[in-house]
Amino acid sequence: MLNLAELKSAAVKTDPFPYFHLEKSVQPEHINALIDEFPVLDQGGSFNFADFDTPAKLRAFIEEFDSPEVRRIIEQKFDVDLAGKPMMATLRGYSRAKDGRIHTDSKTKVITILVYLNKDWEPESGRLRILRSGTDMDDYAEELLPGPGALVAFKVTDNCWHGYPSFEGRRQAIQINFLTGDSARSKHQFFHGISAKLKKLFR
Repeated sequence: MLNLAELKSAAVKTDPFPYFHLEKSVQPEHINALIDEFPVLDQGGSFNFADFDTPAKLRAFIEEFDSPEVRRIIEQKFDVDLAGKPMMATLRGYSRAKDGRIHTDSKTKVITILVYLNKDWEPESGRLRILRSGTDMDDYAEELLPGPGALVAFKVTDNCWHGYPSFEGRRQAIQINFLTGDSARSKHQFFHGISAKLKKLFR
């Protein structure tokens, strides 16, 4: 389902940190089914992929990122070694007004990959910005549309600032992370698992 040809040919940009973007990362015959299988999340926050009884096609798509071929592509693009690095997948389905604030990813993450599964994207807000600093949302190198099958991947660095202008509403994305080790995976799975269960309890 993943468009491997596009993934292989994507050019990595280095300003202001190493990243690349694909408008269409999913083979066209699969995109609608993946969007339809995405669970309806009516609350903000990240939900551990493992906490859901995920439909077969969506699960298979996420697991493609953990394949040896995709790992090799990512290693070559970002000059990293992912051997022994566990993969974690989380889902986001709803953006709160406070979400999207400028941030860098935690040091327990080596690589972050975001895949957007929205039917289309017309709003001016909610578009991911690759930022040059941690203080100015308008100082960006590129603004990326979270449309159907759009993908952005970046190397987690001290200056991997990103975010998006405030948006409230449905905004569906899969976040893939390759983590530093098993201890990091356990920590993240514990946090996201508890978070998801608590949100379900108080829904």
